[in-house]
Amino acid sequence: MTLAPPIPDVDVQELRGEIQKEYASVAENPQKGFHFHTGRKLAGILGYEESLLDGIPEAAIESFAGTGNPFSLGELAAGEKVVDLGSGAGIDSLIAGKLVGPSGQVIGIDMTPEMLAKAKKAATEAGMSHVDFRLGLVESLPVEDGWADVIISNGVVNLCPDKVGLFREMSRALKPGGRLQIGDIMVQKAVPEGAKQNIDLWKG
Repeated sequence: MTLAPPIPDVDVQELRGEIQKEYASVAENPQKGFHFHTGRKLAGILGYEESLLDGIPEAAIESFAGTGNPFSLGELAAGEKVVDLGSGAGIDSLIAGKLVGPSGQVIGIDMTPEMLAKAKKAATEAGMSHVDFRLGLVESLPVEDGWADVIISNGVVNLCPDKVGLFREMSRALKPGGRLQIGDIMVQKAVPEGAKQNIDLWKG
């Protein structure tokens, strides 16, 4: 029998609140300067081809704060249904919207209202009515069972204390045979328990 790893002893509500503050600032003041790269420069570092960014509103690009490139892991096909976990200002959702086309659908989910507002405005500017942004938690997705062909995420899994629960929720939302394309941070040695309780280390 495989045992699930314990959930770290961290105040989840406090953690979410601190993450929201951090990324609200990225949404509202992207030029501020953070301890992580952002924007078009970051997209270049992570290997986003310029063709992916063509037609994506600059407002969505400037508040990009991902950790990887989910599009490097596989192609999205026209007509597919995609869920973007922690969609932020919308860059990955809108790229997915370009790739699946108007016959497809994309749902971006984020818990930070400032990011959602920016993403919705960018989708309208880009004319992508098939890209929808919803307020929600990635541990409790506002998506029906078996809806998605593909789930993408970028720098979000590492922010969730209950990773087993998160992957169960992704499995619920995926169609049979659906796939995950995740860009994230990985560690090569165990994180000390004291560090797991430090919210400043979790939030970014």
